[in-house]
Amino acid sequence: MSDLPEYVSASNGAAQRTASPFRLNLEQQRKRAKELLRALRSGDLDALKRFNAHHPQTQRYDASAVRLSNAQLVIARELGLPSWPKLKAHITAMDRSWDRIRRSETAPDHEMTTLHIRCGHDIEPTLRQAGFAGDFLAYADPICHGPLLNDEHWLERRADFLAHTYGSHVARRREEIFRDLTQAEETLQAAATNYERVVLWFEHDTYDQLILARCLAQFAQTTPRRLELVSASHFPGAMRFIGLGQLPPEALRLLWNNRESVSDRQLQSGASVWGMLRADDPRPLAETAAAGMPELPQLAVALKRHCQELPWTRDGLSLTERLILQLVAEQPRTVAEVFSALMMQREPLPFMTDLMMLFIVDSMKKVRRPVFHGTFSDDGRSWHNELLTITPLGGSVLTGESDWLSLHPPVRWSGGVCIDSDAPGWRWNDAAATIVKR
Repeated sequence: MSDLPEYVSASNGAAQRTASPFRLNLEQQRKRAKELLRALRSGDLDALKRFNAHHPQTQRYDASAVRLSNAQLVIARELGLPSWPKLKAHITAMDRSWDRIRRSETAPDHEMTTLHIRCGHDIEPTLRQAGFAGDFLAYADPICHGPLLNDEHWLERRADFLAHTYGSHVARRREEIFRDLTQAEETLQAAATNYERVVLWFEHDTYDQLILARCLAQFAQTTPRRLELVSASHFPGAMRFIGLGQLPPEALRLLWNNRESVSDRQLQSGASVWGMLRADDPRPLAETAAAGMPELPQLAVALKRHCQELPWTRDGLSLTERLILQLVAEQPRTVAEVFSALMMQREPLPFMTDLMMLFIVDSMKKVRRPVFHGTFSDDGRSWHNELLTITPLGGSVLTGESDWLSLHPPVRWSGGVCIDSDAPGWRWNDAAATIVKR
């Protein structure tokens, strides 16, 4: 889902540190703070905007009185830390973690047979580079997208959907996809028997959290001797944190040090959510999200975002469909530009891969009258380069004058809920954070 961090090995086998937005240098940050201070004292408007966005004393800003400590606080908060001392401590911890990797110390997970579970392969090489020795399971089925039925054939239905949606793009046949899904499910079900410890590596988005619910539901039935969770919603750095796959090896070592044991309450809550996701009535999901889950707060947030993929009462669009239309309404954009803007700016909880978004864009084209047009330049006909331009009808849908479902988009699924424009269905009421049938 996320790009792998930059990481190389020297020809002699020694690890080398390379540039990464999540590898911070203290001297560089000191220099940036001094530059910001000079800009603030000169009345630079961009610097003042940064100060107002991140400093708690914006109402008392005085260019003649601003100090280096004020600029340092702004720098720290821009990077995702509450104070300059916390920034210094974080950089020191990252450096020490790197030194342990460089010295090839004993594997952090060496004392127990360990299975690391992740919603994809993105951190597998990084864990190896960080010195971890345990086995790895990529449980990568994007269950936040497409049908998720509550019957014994649910994996077959998932394979059908994934083959139809992504198969041609990844050169995978339906039989191969079903085999991989089955193997992952079998490994998950046998994990408590085959390993002394299972570690779950998940971040805060819908993609991860719904797979986490699947894992917790399984381990509620058969619990490993030790079950631990690494769950990250942010990480200090010079770009937006989207997922663990962005992070360098020393960052994963730091997260490992802060892992937590999974409680019985978390197991039971995960199992409950797993059942709700597969039901044809989504109202319990919205109610759970609204009530909150203190034991699994990130899952509660992800559930609300999952509910927001239902048609909205005001225009029939899902949140993703609306964000895509809004971006194209601002200016014509290529599909690649739309995806980048979604992930780095507009999407409140980034969870999609580029192929997931491509499927949504293609589905939005399959309506009776177009809401945007797609054209290609001389750069080639790769789907990344398709330029999307909104139509007057698209603008009308955005304002709520026309309902998206009145254009009869293709039938789609959100978990156990079928969304068919030809039949009454569930809709998300954003103002009340509830689901109604209409």
